[in-house]
Amino acid sequence: MIGRLTDWLLGLSGWPVYGLVGLVVFVEDALFVGFVVPGETAAVLGGVAASTGHVSLPGIMATVVAAAILGDTVGYEVGSHFGSRLLRTSLLQRRRERIDAAREQLARRGGMAVFLGRFVAFLRATTPALAGTAGMPYPRFLAFNAVGGIVWGVAVVMIGYLAGNSYATVEKTFGQAAALIVLALVLAGIGVWFVRRHRNQA
Repeated sequence: MIGRLTDWLLGLSGWPVYGLVGLVVFVEDALFVGFVVPGETAAVLGGVAASTGHVSLPGIMATVVAAAILGDTVGYEVGSHFGSRLLRTSLLQRRRERIDAAREQLARRGGMAVFLGRFVAFLRATTPALAGTAGMPYPRFLAFNAVGGIVWGVAVVMIGYLAGNSYATVEKTFGQAAALIVLALVLAGIGVWFVRRHRNQA
């Protein structure tokens, strides 16, 4: 599966990459569905595309950062207007303990909880809406959200960029087939790390 995904990604270039990566990152935060929509993985793959020259590194970084900040803003507004209803849904009721822990962190740390939540999958999906539900002033939310989005977006794209550079180096020396194997192994390792981390957070 990783090999097929890698082949598909390397076949794309330009606006389709920006659009798909940006959309996945945006939806992860905006619609309270970060448990199932892999925004972090999409950002990493965007970095891989930049390393192979299919998109520019500054461009994909800007796309991921903008999508993260805008997605969190929409999540905040959703929480502000519909938070109490969302918290009663069966999907979130099954995660009630984690939701309560996130709310406690938000109450205790305020804006810093917004910043730190960007780096944990479950909190990345829920903190913006919880901040809106709790009535955190939007300018305060936006300040910490923007800083978190910038730091997170640059970091995860760079992970993919460095992994993709491994592909470029091996391709130059040993050919495309060997490079695809190396890149598939690197991405598989990243994927296993993401899955294990998300399971531990579930």
